[in-house]
Amino acid sequence: MSDKIGFIGLGNMGVPMAGRLLDAGNPLVVYDARESAISPFVERGAKAANSAADLASQVDTVFLSLPTPPIVEAVAFGDKGLAEGSQVKRIVDLSTTGPQMAETLAKKMQDKGVTWLDSPVSGGVGGAKAGTLAVMFSGPRADYDNLLPQLKAIGKPFYVSDKPGLAQTMKLVNNLLSAAAMALSSEAVAMGAKAGLSPDVMIDVINAGSGRNTATMQKFPQSILPGTFDYGFSSGLMFKDVKLFNEVAKSMGLSLPGCETVFNIWQDAVDKLGADSDFTKVVTLTEKAAGVSMRSDGATG
Repeated sequence: MSDKIGFIGLGNMGVPMAGRLLDAGNPLVVYDARESAISPFVERGAKAANSAADLASQVDTVFLSLPTPPIVEAVAFGDKGLAEGSQVKRIVDLSTTGPQMAETLAKKMQDKGVTWLDSPVSGGVGGAKAGTLAVMFSGPRADYDNLLPQLKAIGKPFYVSDKPGLAQTMKLVNNLLSAAAMALSSEAVAMGAKAGLSPDVMIDVINAGSGRNTATMQKFPQSILPGTFDYGFSSGLMFKDVKLFNEVAKSMGLSLPGCETVFNIWQDAVDKLGADSDFTKVVTLTEKAAGVSMRSDGATG
């Protein structure tokens, strides 16, 4: 590997992941469409690139953390994109693009002598800051082994497969379950609140019992009960992942009615709350319909 690593995409997830790579002693070259996102890393010792192509002409390995498949594709093959770089040998995509996009990009980069490695992550902004993300990886085992120190700096790596796109499929499976847990937990707690149960008591009981899940253990205590709605992941991104899951399932000839219901719930959330809303605000739709509140006593939100 090169002494330097490139990192593109300094958003909610990218900032803590790039920061952990820097803290682990990896010299970084960084790029983002926003100059304001780059400056703090330059102050910490990173080098700034002026485009994706410029960055890919300085390093062998590039990490990407970008919000949507079209943006990933544009950064890879658009004007002044990674494909125009003269030094890059491997690209590690930490984004969620879906398996078909990953396969397409892997083939196009292979034609240029560059290895595309999909390595989506799960665990939210908190996991990115703490270095506890699940890091799913598909691609040649040799690349995984070479990148293991960097992957461990980000979180807990899992080697999924040598087939391009399967780490993306793993991520979609994970996020569909996360989306379902958020939606169904909201409905279940709303029913209890309508009956007269305290939301705080319900969450405590659920988390000590068999109903606990990521929504009740993390999202409710951190963002919903206090009313802050600041978990750091948008409704639009959650909907994107659920939509990708259902598209892949349909392409395989599968009919998954429960997953289609989850899709409808998140489409409704985006339509009514906006794509930029924190995804924990999905509970407010259930609250409105049920005429209840799922806030702790004294919560400000």
